[in-house]
Amino acid sequence: MNDGAREVELAAEVSHADLTRPNIARMYDYILGGSANFEVDRAAADQALELVPTERDYSYTNRSFLGRAVRYLVTEAGIDQFLDLGSGVPTVGNVHEIARAHCPQAKVAYVDWEAIACHHARHLLGEDPQVSVTELDVCDADEVLRSPGVAGLLDFSEPVAVLAFGILDLLPSPDGAALVKRYRDACVPGSALAVSNNAQMSRTDDEVAALRSLLAGTSTPNLHIRTADEVAELFPGYALVDPGVVPAAHWRPDAPVSDEEAARGNVLGGVGILRG
Repeated sequence: MNDGAREVELAAEVSHADLTRPNIARMYDYILGGSANFEVDRAAADQALELVPTERDYSYTNRSFLGRAVRYLVTEAGIDQFLDLGSGVPTVGNVHEIARAHCPQAKVAYVDWEAIACHHARHLLGEDPQVSVTELDVCDADEVLRSPGVAGLLDFSEPVAVLAFGILDLLPSPDGAALVKRYRDACVPGSALAVSNNAQMSRTDDEVAALRSLLAGTSTPNLHIRTADEVAELFPGYALVDPGVVPAAHWRPDAPVSDEEAARGNVLGGVGILRG
């Protein structure tokens, strides 16, 4: 089936999806080599890469950090439940694959508001009793937490890792800490929070301005770039895991990474464990 025919089929299957504007989850999927994207997303992603060539580095750095963080949370923190906020389109190296490679009983609740991302995720995952996909706005924490896909899968009387990768920087409100608190309050001590956030490390001011202008025409028009100190402020109540909030490529890398290489990712990351 060619791309045009597949897009028509997807549009019919997910009639409530907004296919008139690019969507960041589908753009991200395209840059990572996925197939759950449309011509409007591919055009916007190509434009982003032309304006800011390091956006490809951002995508791969962020994805790699996700994998290392999940592996740490399973193998060292002993957590086997994950709430992935703004999960986007599951692609190679997704959360449940990484977690279950080390802990077969791990459970993952994916949450995203983008209809195509959720549709693709459900198709990919099938009838997996240890994984759920919930189509909701992560900003409505109360609704997310009581939804069947979350409350019916995860046991919040035991530690849960809340994952917020590349999502807090795209939400309408810049007050990410307030949203984090709503999810934190549902968790018991020993739970975790893992965050990645756009940063300005190798991007120029002009590149950031161009990126903001491009995103303004998408369904996620916001971009809250944060410093390391501002990302650390998203972790009240959590003890940051060494090395703290750092360029994501420097967070427990599997091989040495130069400062220049890390800066090209333009993404900060950190993991925290909820204190008692």
